[in-house]
Amino acid sequence: MSKSKTHEFRPDDFVVYPAHGVGKIVSIEEQEVAGMSLELFVISFEKDKMTLRVPTNKAEDVGMRSLSSPDVVDQAMKTLKGKARVKRAMWSRRAQEYEQKINSGDLIAIAEVVRDLHRNDDQREQSYSERQLYEAALERLTREVSAVSGGDEGAAAKKVDEVLLSRAA
Repeated sequence: MSKSKTHEFRPDDFVVYPAHGVGKIVSIEEQEVAGMSLELFVISFEKDKMTLRVPTNKAEDVGMRSLSSPDVVDQAMKTLKGKARVKRAMWSRRAQEYEQKINSGDLIAIAEVVRDLHRNDDQREQSYSERQLYEAALERLTREVSAVSGGDEGAAAKKVDEVLLSRAA
């Protein structure tokens, strides 16, 4: 797959926008801004009922990318199976790192957050902020796994869940 810099994204493509996760390009439109013509990707995030307009020439700078390949999804699943690596740093610092990983748009980094914050039922309670970060990471991971495998979010959630549960065994 060669990635030419001129428009690798087309309408109906699923893309990953780092700060928001998986969205779908609805159209490419021209808008006049300050007397200059600007070409924009119009990206819909259906689940969040949000539409984002990203200048086509800035898409790369903001880290917008195509969906991960099935290989990367497999790597993310392997990452989930790994042992949680929780640093001894203060929670505020760890939370910041987790947040950065989630918003990096990097599926493997997101899988690391899910792995590190996952709790089995018999483990200690999670704080509210831990739970928020865990759910945000889990949702990003699940949506991308779902989009890569053809769009069944329920099946993707089940797959991720099975991997996390198999880890506990």
